Amino acid sequence: MQWITTAEDAHQLADWSRAPAVAMDTEFMREKTYFPELALVQLGRPGEVLLLDAPALGAHPALIGLLRSPTLKVMHSASEDLQALLHACGELPRPLFDTQIAAGLAGMDPGLSYQKLVEQLCGTLLEKGETRSDWLRRPLSQAQLNYAADDVRYLLDPWQQLEERLRTLGRMEWLQEDCERLLESADAAEDPQPHLAMRPAQGLPREAQARLRRLLLWRAERARSGNRPRNWVLDAGLALDLAQRDGLTRAEFETLLDRNPKSPRKRRDELFDALQLPLTAQELDIPLAQLPDPSEREGLKRLQAAVAARAAVLQLSESTLASRKHLETLLREGRWSRVLQGWRRGLLAETLLPLLPGPQREAAAAQP
Repeated sequence: MQWITTAEDAHQLADWSRAPAVAMDTEFMREKTYFPELALVQLGRPGEVLLLDAPALGAHPALIGLLRSPTLKVMHSASEDLQALLHACGELPRPLFDTQIAAGLAGMDPGLSYQKLVEQLCGTLLEKGETRSDWLRRPLSQAQLNYAADDVRYLLDPWQQLEERLRTLGRMEWLQEDCERLLESADAAEDPQPHLAMRPAQGLPREAQARLRRLLLWRAERARSGNRPRNWVLDAGLALDLAQRDGLTRAEFETLLDRNPKSPRKRRDELFDALQLPLTAQELDIPLAQLPDPSEREGLKRLQAAVAARAAVLQLSESTLASRKHLETLLREGRWSRVLQGWRRGLLAETLLPLLPGPQREAAAAQP
């Protein structure tokens, strides 16, 4: 295990860029910021582990070169690590092999932790003790260094086993497709319809949902520009409460915020103005968060049963093949979500399309 803190030492990464595969992980902090603060980059190959001090090195050219190189980057459950690397280095680790995704496609638990993966495939028990460490503190303790090193020390063995399984099953293209979608998600723009992700917003009047959407977009922009967590700018529950109160006077607004322990101390004027501004026709023309329709219950059960039967044949978890959320989208809108596109649609279309109502079936069949 080698601790890398200087630009001179980091130049040895040029040699790593010529390896066929490198285990990679990160440690970062995000409790007090909007963007993840990269604290550590761990790299592993047979018999060698490097721990890169990210704050000391910054976006070092050798690390950027490794991220850009054709070397396969093997990571586990990489979604948040990708965001940390992108923010710190402006690059994503391509090509990527995510062992958690691979495990799911190989018929294992799709939510398998790194520790469980190593235990099941390598027979090695790893410590979990430093999960909530302050990774920006310096110096790091020996326990932290050991924990960080273990995150990459054992990763290439599961990679080799999983790749062999997926090649035998003919599922490597599935993995590549899912990993590419994961990379694209890390670089995706802010969700333009954040109200749809809030379950308590389901069934609210259009005007209330439009106000909620405005407040959530305002919150995201202020959080991003100030690099502060969204809920530090405006608590989601308070945003929902405010969105449902049309025509609040300034006194009522202040009273409501004063009673709420999570109300913002700053930007009250901006927040009040965001509430008072009349909604435009464009703001009202939005998709709505809808309550579950009782009439859809039987249709959804039929879709789920069909997915379960197909998953059993493939020896996959049902959630790996198609989650309830994406089946609801297909049933309600006749739209294959991005996750269901590609290999999943190829496997499921023939079975699921006949189970959809006529208009949704036609829309789903016609979708490019």
